Amino acid sequence: MTVTPQARRRRTALLTAVCALVVTGTAVLAGCGGDDPDAGTNGVGKLPADRIEAKTRAAATGASAVHLSGTVVTSGRSYTLDMRLKGDGGTGSVTSQGSTFRLLRVGQELYLKADAAFWNHSGGGGNGDTAAASKLGGKYVKVPQGDPAYRKFSGFTDKTVMLGSLLTLRGKLATAGHHEQSGTPTIRITGDKGSGGTLDVSLQGTPYPLRLVRAGGAGTLSFSDWGRDFAVTEPTKSETVDYGRQLPDS
Repeated sequence: MTVTPQARRRRTALLTAVCALVVTGTAVLAGCGGDDPDAGTNGVGKLPADRIEAKTRAAATGASAVHLSGTVVTSGRSYTLDMRLKGDGGTGSVTSQGSTFRLLRVGQELYLKADAAFWNHSGGGGNGDTAAASKLGGKYVKVPQGDPAYRKFSGFTDKTVMLGSLLTLRGKLATAGHHEQSGTPTIRITGDKGSGGTLDVSLQGTPYPLRLVRAGGAGTLSFSDWGRDFAVTEPTKSETVDYGRQLPDS
């Protein structure tokens, strides 16, 4: 049977209309292009895993700011982080062993803020320490740069340090399919089939990392607000207090 040009045009128009009605991201309709998970994305999902990793690292390094949250396990201790980081500082909360404290870094100046219970516990719980804890509770304590606590905690407020140490997968890299993080489509890359960690990379806009599962059960982190600026300002004198000695190893 001969198909006239008019019939072909009608069939094409009908197919176009049907394709336009496909609104779910999981629908696959032959002839509509729905079988291509990278259609309409930034295209990194079509790249080999090593190039995806390179692109997401470059994107993260080039971003002016980021919000990261989740857990990090280091030296046998687990830390729950909720930090906003940028080039000249960072701020947020850290929870470890049942204690929560806030960190604020402005340039090279690092401040730690916690309640009296934190300082009382860290100081050993004696009467003198209880009095000191009452003085320190709810205040920003400036951490001297030569104090061991500075070396330990300043990294949590440093975007370069955090991303440089975290965004690493171990072993042979491979892609592990298309996924979704908080409504954003992602491509997942793995190290050693997942035992070396997994990283979900955004398929929308800039290929930022969105979720990291670290190797060896060393924590899981989510990344958001890439490039969204925030203010870091030094606390006022009325908000600060001098600890007067080496800070405790919290």
